[in-house]
Amino acid sequence: MPRVVFTANLQRHVACPEAEANGATVRAVLDAVFAANPRARLYVVDEQGALRRHMAIFVDGVAIRDRVRLSDAVAEDGEIYVMQSLTGG
Repeated sequence: MPRVVFTANLQRHVACPEAEANGATVRAVLDAVFAANPRARLYVVDEQGALRRHMAIFVDGVAIRDRVRLSDAVAEDGEIYVMQSLTGG
């Protein structure tokens, strides 16, 4: 079962403990996790379900490519890391 980890910088803004959920895509796994944590959903994705601009998601250490549909594949033993993007100069 894929594991979802929300980094510490994100948890300062919204409670989102590490979780596991079934799913073959980032969308399916996150939908299952967010079903129990709707506040985290609102912080991570927008009203259309796309990844918010200030967020980043990595699957097994690789940034996802599909920020709109979140259709990137996730292995049964995969790890999804959700973090707040850092910007500035």
